[in-house]
Amino acid sequence: MAQLGSAALEKPKILRGDTASELRCQGAWITRMLASLEERVEGVTRGLEKDVVIDASAITALDTSGAWLLHRTVRALEQRGQTVQIRGLRPEFTALLQLIATRGAHVGEAGTPAPGGGLAALGLAAWQTARGLQGLLSFLGQAALTWVRSILSPGRIRWRAIFHNIQTAGFEALPITGLLSFLLGIVIAYQGAEQLRRVGANIYIADLVGLSMVRELSPLITAIIVAGRSGSAYTAQIGTMKVTEEIDALRTIGIGPLDLLVMPKVVALTIVLPLLTVYTDIMGVVGGMIMARAQLQVSFTTFLHRLEEAVSLTSYVIGMGKAPVFAVIIALVGCYQGFQVTGSAESVGQRTTISVVQSIFLVILTDALFSIAFSWLEL
Repeated sequence: MAQLGSAALEKPKILRGDTASELRCQGAWITRMLASLEERVEGVTRGLEKDVVIDASAITALDTSGAWLLHRTVRALEQRGQTVQIRGLRPEFTALLQLIATRGAHVGEAGTPAPGGGLAALGLAAWQTARGLQGLLSFLGQAALTWVRSILSPGRIRWRAIFHNIQTAGFEALPITGLLSFLLGIVIAYQGAEQLRRVGANIYIADLVGLSMVRELSPLITAIIVAGRSGSAYTAQIGTMKVTEEIDALRTIGIGPLDLLVMPKVVALTIVLPLLTVYTDIMGVVGGMIMARAQLQVSFTTFLHRLEEAVSLTSYVIGMGKAPVFAVIIALVGCYQGFQVTGSAESVGQRTTISVVQSIFLVILTDALFSIAFSWLEL
């Protein structure tokens, strides 16, 4: 890294020059000081003339991240059809920038479609999807090996981290999951009450609420809430640690990131999601009971007696059995996307969004596969 000692503390800047074709770069363009600068680059470079001059004489320090940001800015301008000339950059900084440019020429921009039309773009998308799937399978394999090592050597298990995740993903999620499940029970009972009243089948409101909540809706809704709440938090936490190089520091001192960051989350979520499902079952049934009493004059005692007959042990076990599977999916997807973060705050936000979308999609897909399998087994 090429940088000056005390001058490295000067805040990096990119400013418009005296003319519409000039940019001025100042300060220390180093990793720990680039967060605010990266957000300004795109706005400053808009509206420049065709021939752009970048005055880099006031750059006092430059490392790999700063050189990459400068190189990326030059390439973005060139892709708009502008010519760019850098002036005043120190020789040692110029060498680093040339090295970055050479590497960038070999690696290329991963997100830029190759020329050739729609077929080439489709091929590139397929290739990127295949590479993403390969990375996911590799991560799952590493997580499985870490799990086996933890079972064989219980001393590797981070109990404090597990208990902390149980509190954050379980206990602190009780209000939102309970409220939404309660309201969902009210909605189901309200929508079914009118239809059941027409045929004089008021008592079957217990069947409608009980089976729909216990077998299907409670595990699914709970998993979706946890995916949006805890899965996104896992991605943001690990992604931020990667941006600040804390994960590299863990590896340096001999601590496996999967041991400390992934396994406790998977174990904790596998424990708490079934418990949350039981809790949401109860809250959903309570909401349905209240609405049945108000709309159909079905007493609480009558509702509970009918519920006992309507909901079999098989239906209850089927609903509960989905919860651990959903928990593993949410935890692994959230952690995997966290490890895919690259060095910027924007990447953390992007991966967090991807984590939530993928988790919810996979949870619903898995639930559909469960339904097909149970249909074949006539359960």
